[in-house]
Amino acid sequence: MEKLCIITTGGTIDKIYFDDKSDFQIGAPQIGRILSELEVAFPFEVVPLLRKDSLHLDDDDRRLIHQAIQARPERQVLVTHGTDTMVETARALAGITDKTIVLTGALNPALFRGSDAVFNIGCAVAAVQCLPAGIHIAMNGRLWDPLKVRKNRDANRFEAG
Repeated sequence: MEKLCIITTGGTIDKIYFDDKSDFQIGAPQIGRILSELEVAFPFEVVPLLRKDSLHLDDDDRRLIHQAIQARPERQVLVTHGTDTMVETARALAGITDKTIVLTGALNPALFRGSDAVFNIGCAVAAVQCLPAGIHIAMNGRLWDPLKVRKNRDANRFEAG
C-alpha cells in the first residue's frame, strides 16, 4: 500500500468531553493515535483540515475539502467526517475521479468505551485499498455509494436511501 493520506474534518469521532454541563467540543484528530496504537503496517499521514461538527460545515468547507484532496499526491485518501452531513460532503467530492476516497466517522466519540470509531476506521482502511477510484462511505460495517445512502437519525445508522 502506498502512503495513505488521512484528512480530518472533525465530527463526533474527535469529540471530547468538555465540562460539567455535558458539553462536547471537537478535539485533536484521534485517527493517528488509533492507527499508531494498532501498529498498522502501512505509512500514513494525517492532515488536520477542519475541527467542526458536520452540521456546521458549509459549501465553502466542502470546497476546501475538495481542494485539499485534489492537491494531495496520494491516490488513496481517507476522510474522517461527522456523520450528519457526511453524505453531502461525499457527493460534493464527485468531481474527483482519479483517487479512491473513503469517508468514515463515528456515532460515538473515539475516546468513549464501546465507540464504533476503531471498527469504522478499520473498514475504511480496508476499503480504500480495495475499491476502485471514486467516492465511498464506510459506516456500520458496510460500504456505501454516496448517491444511494442516507443517515437515519432516528435509528442512528446509515441505510439505503
